[in-house]
Amino acid sequence: MKILDHTYLVGGAVRDALLGKTPNDRDYVVVGTTTSDMLSLGFIQVGKDFPVFIHPKTKEEYALARTERKKGYGYKGFSIDACSKVTLEEDLARRDLTINAMALGKGNSLVDPFNGFTDLQNKVLRHTTDAFVEDPVRVLRVARFMARFGEQWSIAPETQNLMQTLKNHGELKYLVPERIWAETAKALSEPHPHLYFQTLNGLGIFPEIEAMVGLAQPAKYHPEGDVFTHTMLVLKRAADLNFDLETRFAALTHDFGKAASFQKKSNFFGHEQAGIEVINKFCQRLNVPGRFRTLAILTSDNHTRCHKLFEMKANKVHKLIVETMDAVKKPERFQQFLQACLCDAQGRGQTFEQKDYPQYRLALLLLKNLSELDTKAIVQHALSLQKQGSEIGQFIRQAELACVKQTLLEKEEVKLP
Repeated sequence: MKILDHTYLVGGAVRDALLGKTPNDRDYVVVGTTTSDMLSLGFIQVGKDFPVFIHPKTKEEYALARTERKKGYGYKGFSIDACSKVTLEEDLARRDLTINAMALGKGNSLVDPFNGFTDLQNKVLRHTTDAFVEDPVRVLRVARFMARFGEQWSIAPETQNLMQTLKNHGELKYLVPERIWAETAKALSEPHPHLYFQTLNGLGIFPEIEAMVGLAQPAKYHPEGDVFTHTMLVLKRAADLNFDLETRFAALTHDFGKAASFQKKSNFFGHEQAGIEVINKFCQRLNVPGRFRTLAILTSDNHTRCHKLFEMKANKVHKLIVETMDAVKKPERFQQFLQACLCDAQGRGQTFEQKDYPQYRLALLLLKNLSELDTKAIVQHALSLQKQGSEIGQFIRQAELACVKQTLLEKEEVKLP
């Protein structure tokens, strides 16, 4: 038997090729063969019970055609049949969306039993079969594809109904935190991450975000609408400016405290600090890596202070930049914080998108001047004056404070870099 005669390129590689994009990964399905056949040809099996193999030379993945049958809850509740009688069409039927259920055979002949090519042309995300409801992760994947492809795409009404069915039947509660975060992190890296959260809105997966919906803000500062609308615009701005993943997460979470603050006090005063607890619980629930949590909390706690940078006295500015943000030692994190604050200021509708944010430039100038202080010389001077212990630290602080005061005096001359 010639394995390659029964091998098909499948999934995302076919979709991307038809979209004119170079596939990142190429996955293959082999029909009408067995594990023994694959091993005899030198393929390396991945795991003991899963019919996926690594090509000995190209290191690409080859899987036996298989079907999956639901036997329990969650994405692991499946039994797998990978016998040699499983057809290509049966294998494609188990895939989530029609645009991912196509295959290319010999001579680039397209196998498209679910009209995925038509949906690709029409920019529609449509489930392949009703088996879609058997795996709750597919709801996240649909949302992630919206984040990848953008607002020109739509979700088929029948697929939206199935996503709601998963919520109504309680299947979404079996989503594993690690899988939620894995899909969310991927979505945050896509060109349109706000569409991921808009698509999932109302399904109960992110209650902290859904709490923002309908929460009105003062029109003077937020003409764009409620807290949810603002947050989506802030996240969109972070993606449009191509900021990194941690910054996008900080943009998403910077106003997490507004719902909690409003519930307690019927206003948003103190929402910055209220957000710390909400972010902590969010990150604990989904096992979000520490670097995301740290930046998100710093941003929630201090973004309003950054907005008021020109109004603050020197000692407050020093406390923010040197003590709270530790900016001299961690300049990259400080810049991420400033980027999130920039997005917050500009994420308020089209009239604000290009609005100048001079606080960003002033903060960077303060960081530059503070970083150029000759700390060793300051310490030597303190020692020459017989200073020791905490007195030396106070000497350094006085020099930093003088640097901040001088920079603030020159703030009117701050120019674009």
